Amino acid sequence: MTLFTLILALLIEQVRPLPVRDVVLRPLRALSLALVTRFNDGQARHGGMAWLLVVVPGTVGSAVAYWLLWELNPLLALVFNVAMLYLTMGFRHESHFFTDIHLALRMGEIDRARALLSEWRGGQYREASSSEVARLAIEQALVAAHRNVFGVAFWFVLLPGPSGAVMYRLARFFAEDWGQRRDIEFGDFGRFARRAFEAIDWLPVRLTAASFSVAGDFEDAIYCWRTQAILWPDKSSAILIASGGGALGVRLGMPVHESGEIVDRPEMGQGDEADADHMQGTVGLVWRALLVCLFLLALVGLAGWVSR
Repeated sequence: MTLFTLILALLIEQVRPLPVRDVVLRPLRALSLALVTRFNDGQARHGGMAWLLVVVPGTVGSAVAYWLLWELNPLLALVFNVAMLYLTMGFRHESHFFTDIHLALRMGEIDRARALLSEWRGGQYREASSSEVARLAIEQALVAAHRNVFGVAFWFVLLPGPSGAVMYRLARFFAEDWGQRRDIEFGDFGRFARRAFEAIDWLPVRLTAASFSVAGDFEDAIYCWRTQAILWPDKSSAILIASGGGALGVRLGMPVHESGEIVDRPEMGQGDEADADHMQGTVGLVWRALLVCLFLLALVGLAGWVSR
């Protein structure tokens, strides 16, 4: 049923994308603000307490709800799983930015592509070349595909019901909302959330990178992963970008024009300069990697069924 649930949730999300900002992010941000107001005194241990008060009950509660629904009717449990996956995962959460940037570059509308990239990533890219825009969009897409699909799916398969997906989505949200803040007033409140998500995401990141490698140029992907990932400040993103760039045969990273200055970044991946064609190749790589994962999950399920 796990494989069927994943496929069904992905299909529904493709047909009717979730308005994630209104349905998911707005309530979570209201909860986050309440927790910060109540607990934040600049200390990491209080950030850990606030994190545990939300993530643990959310994880356990979704597992208990699934179990109760299963006892009532397995069909209700299936509907609950699909609904929770629909809320926590999906290609379409951010892919519309990637699609619009790709189309703008194809049409030669570089200013529109820069504006879309700025809206997506949050920086300013008025001086970025078309290659830089394509490069940054590919990097963002590789990381987003993992965090919106592969990472959620990994924990959904591993833990009972939708509890793993709920845990991953909550942990990711608080890592981004608290863990990335560096203002003095916020203190170390977000340190626990950042480190907790790093631990939760450690294995899924590497499995996603392995999937990229299998779905693309395996040898180059593994080489870039092993030699380049250590150069990037964010280790999780580094593994995804390095393996994805190697699998695609495209050069990522490297200096870019951002917010009026040149940001120096190490080279990731190898091969040709990024362009709109490589953006199309990125879409194919992600879908092939997902099919690899679904195929392996089907094999595991078949092996378990045969062994009974």
